[in-house]
Amino acid sequence: MRRKSFLSKCSPGFLLSFFLLISASAQEISFDQYFQDQALRLDLYQVGEAKEEFITVNRLYLEPIWPESRKYLIQPFNYGRYLIKLYDVASNQLIFCRGFESVFGEYRTTSPALAGIKKVMERSIRIPFPKKPVYLVIEKRNRKNIPYPFFEMTIDPMDYHIIRESPSFGDVIIEKQKTGSPHQKVDLVFIAEGYLAEDLDKFKADLDRFTDYLFKIEPYNRYREDFNIYGIFRPSPERAVDEPRQRVYKKTNLNASFNAFDLDRYMLIDDNHRLRAMAAQVPYDTIVVLVNSARYGGGGIGFDYCVTTTDHPSSLQVFIHEFGHSFAYLADEYYQSEVAYNEFYPQGVEPLEPNITALLDPTNIKWKKLLSPSISIPTEYGKEKIEAFQAERRTLRQRQMEEINEAKKKGEPEIKIKLIQDKYQAKEKEILAKIEAIRKEFAHLIDKVGAFEGAGYASKGLYRPQIYCLMGSTQKGEFCQVCQWAIKQIIDFYCDR
Repeated sequence: MRRKSFLSKCSPGFLLSFFLLISASAQEISFDQYFQDQALRLDLYQVGEAKEEFITVNRLYLEPIWPESRKYLIQPFNYGRYLIKLYDVASNQLIFCRGFESVFGEYRTTSPALAGIKKVMERSIRIPFPKKPVYLVIEKRNRKNIPYPFFEMTIDPMDYHIIRESPSFGDVIIEKQKTGSPHQKVDLVFIAEGYLAEDLDKFKADLDRFTDYLFKIEPYNRYREDFNIYGIFRPSPERAVDEPRQRVYKKTNLNASFNAFDLDRYMLIDDNHRLRAMAAQVPYDTIVVLVNSARYGGGGIGFDYCVTTTDHPSSLQVFIHEFGHSFAYLADEYYQSEVAYNEFYPQGVEPLEPNITALLDPTNIKWKKLLSPSISIPTEYGKEKIEAFQAERRTLRQRQMEEINEAKKKGEPEIKIKLIQDKYQAKEKEILAKIEAIRKEFAHLIDKVGAFEGAGYASKGLYRPQIYCLMGSTQKGEFCQVCQWAIKQIIDFYCDR
């Protein structure tokens, strides 16, 4: 039975909204007609749980420059579980649209949120500063990814409630690299967190190290001249970062903390408003927070920021992975790891991110133009056999532990325990050999683009473009071809090409 197209399934209201957006995208909206070359930052609070969500505006700030493209006022991507839309009050014309993500959007899928525990979280959004009154609408996507308005306000640029103070805090501003106008470049700012005053030289060295590593990775290595890069250093009262599960708490500028959503490795920033205020001291499109710690971990929020520690052996790889989330809106491609979410990607709904798919229409997969010739969709790569052996290995290890514990309780000699270990190690070696044999059988697919099941935290029903990618494992030192393509699209967007 032939599947119906996506648009044939949509409601008339959504179709109207969709075609109005496409129509507006096709129009040459004049930046100078509607906006001046400054930005308006809205510091928001998102409040609620899984069933209910509210947004309230805390403060509005004038920022000295609009650093993004003056050409692409309507984003050409269908990205973001939230959308900001601006309408000219006089004509009702859509004059600006951007998608965004938020930590609260993630929280809504966690068990505490589903249990009705309400949270308040900060999120700042930014729009070009309007010349005349505009109508701002924030839309949220439902579980089928169809957007609907849930917050509205009129903004008058003459409103005296808009705070027009200087963005400077007297922080140390480092101009690492400037290759051109903010309107035609990706403006990347690195912000220090958990560095003492005496750590300024370390931050400069970290800034150099992370920048140099970024431009060793494909496709960034081909676009270094498309980036302006800044560093912002503000001493923290204490070094490092909060580690709540270890009962370690540090007083820092942005309140970076591990154990986000009770995951050991997940680190996020609590003070989003302060983060955005710090970043506003320079032109910026995307933010990286460097945390002065040797612990493993980080986090990334689409079109907001990413954060990573600096001194773990894997910190550079974590940075590249998390930057993929925040800068290019890439999804996680792994699925055999602990996460806090419940059905982050609803079954039967196509994800928004460019690098995973629910494969609802196999003949029109979103990366169709990049598919390897004659490859089967979906693409068999021995997944079920490998997973069966991996499950057998886990069971084997559990039995080994139980048998050793029992032997210790009985006071068996060390030689008996060593024999138990040798027995299970021999069995485990056999299993690993079988797994390796399967991987060799499908080794010809490693460089192929297809649809490999297992992605987006789900073993079934979601697919990734290639077997290996940095968005699936930081042990793999490169992005798949689809992620590279998606990153290039975002670079072109900010560079006004």
